[in-house]
Amino acid sequence: MDTDPDTAPAATPYGTPAAPRLAVRGEAHLEVDPEIARIGITVHARGTDRRDALNDLTRRNTTVLDLIKTYGEAVEKIESGAFSISPELTKHGRGERIRAYHGRVHTTAELTDFTALGELTTRLADLDLTRVEGPWWALRADSPIHRRARQQAVREAVQRAREYAEALGTGLAALVELADLGADNAPAQGYGGFAGGMRSAVAYGGAPDLTEAPPLDLEPQRQHVYAQVNARFTMTPPELRP
Repeated sequence: MDTDPDTAPAATPYGTPAAPRLAVRGEAHLEVDPEIARIGITVHARGTDRRDALNDLTRRNTTVLDLIKTYGEAVEKIESGAFSISPELTKHGRGERIRAYHGRVHTTAELTDFTALGELTTRLADLDLTRVEGPWWALRADSPIHRRARQQAVREAVQRAREYAEALGTGLAALVELADLGADNAPAQGYGGFAGGMRSAVAYGGAPDLTEAPPLDLEPQRQHVYAQVNARFTMTPPELRP
């Protein structure tokens, strides 16, 4: 006999004696090596003439970009960020006049070769009026590690539910609901933070150093990936004995 969906009894969210429900949480925590490292490079320029300051900034920025590009496939991405050139005012009698112009441009580089990373950061920091920050370690957004964590959380939920059912002398009947609680709950900034004792390095000119600085030894920071799911199952009715 067909059942009219308009007159069928509503399913109870808490199960029934004939179909008990079981709710569990599955969790996963993976600790893995990073896949990429990001560094930030800020180039500065200063001059008494606005055009000269701008030309100097352009030249220094081109030097930085050309240096980064020499590392070929080790560099996965280069992005130019904020640019500014602004006057520095000074008091002159009763008014103000422009004393100098300050310019800066910011670039972000993303590398996959961590050996090249140490050499590149050293060479960039050795440039005049150049500031280097980082590295920030991270996994790619589409990294299979995130999928591994989610799948492991689901398997853990199923295993936990089976153990509860077995404790009652019964087994699972069906999956009712699977809810994602934020599988990729990696640290904000997703980059893992600073490592290798290097946060920033900056060169402000002076006499040229004819000896090249040795590459920085940067130790990649391990990444923590978390996944959590809520799962609800129905069980075969257990035979509860006193």
